[in-house]
Amino acid sequence: MRRIMLLPAASLLLILLVTACAGEAERAVEDYTGRMAREHADDVPTATGIVRPAAIPVVTETVAYGMVDGKPVVGFMAAPAHADSVAAAHGLEAGSGLPGVIVIHEWWGLNDNIRKMAERIAGEGYRALAVDLYGGEVASEPSEAQRLMRAALQNPDAATANLTSAYAYLTNAGRAPRVASIGWCFGGGMSLNTALALPTELDGVVIYYGRLVTDPDRLATLEMPILGFFGGQDRGIPLETVRAFEKTLKDLGKDVQIYVYEDAGHAFANPSGSRYNAAAATDAWAKTVAFFGEHLW
Repeated sequence: MRRIMLLPAASLLLILLVTACAGEAERAVEDYTGRMAREHADDVPTATGIVRPAAIPVVTETVAYGMVDGKPVVGFMAAPAHADSVAAAHGLEAGSGLPGVIVIHEWWGLNDNIRKMAERIAGEGYRALAVDLYGGEVASEPSEAQRLMRAALQNPDAATANLTSAYAYLTNAGRAPRVASIGWCFGGGMSLNTALALPTELDGVVIYYGRLVTDPDRLATLEMPILGFFGGQDRGIPLETVRAFEKTLKDLGKDVQIYVYEDAGHAFANPSGSRYNAAAATDAWAKTVAFFGEHLW
């Protein structure tokens, strides 16, 4: 006769809770990727030539900035060509490390648009490391982007390890005295996740229309200033969530600035594709540069 092994009630309850949480997380990923797919319907990351060149000469290189799941992660580094001159302009000695910025791509992946944005940030005097959370893949149409973003969100531990490796690379190999993060769309949410993973280490976080966290217990750990930009017409990142995020941070006494451009939609700062809003993007960029200048030097 086969014996039937009965689990203790506590063990059974734990299994049920773990299963329920896993199911809830999976549903949240599907909901988010679905909303992003709707926002990007019929959109393609076609270069438009709008991206402005770096304000000063920069140099670029491909760098392996860490290991995740036993594999090297490779990103794009941009930095001022004359770093000593930049350091001297800020009263630093020659050879001093420059502040660093972790640059996190949209749902399309680490494409030419993000490389140009990294160069533009480097042109403001920073060492900008554009990370790759898609393992070298880049999307050219929405269904591909949705697949890649879903895969990244389903492995949050790998994404966190990737982002914290970028921070370690900038502070160690790059000798960055301060480091901030910036991201757009999928990368905006990952910029916030970088802050949550490094709540006392990161020196600033910039979020462009990214997925938000409103749990006060999680946000209470953050010690860096926070800057966020959102579109009033964005249905993928609901305005009520943006306001809840802002209120929670202010109630916690955090340094937060949130800007909503009422006439802008999702991806309004992306100069490739069809969602670009020049007025909103220009204003947000000026505020971003001022934020880095205030908190990274």
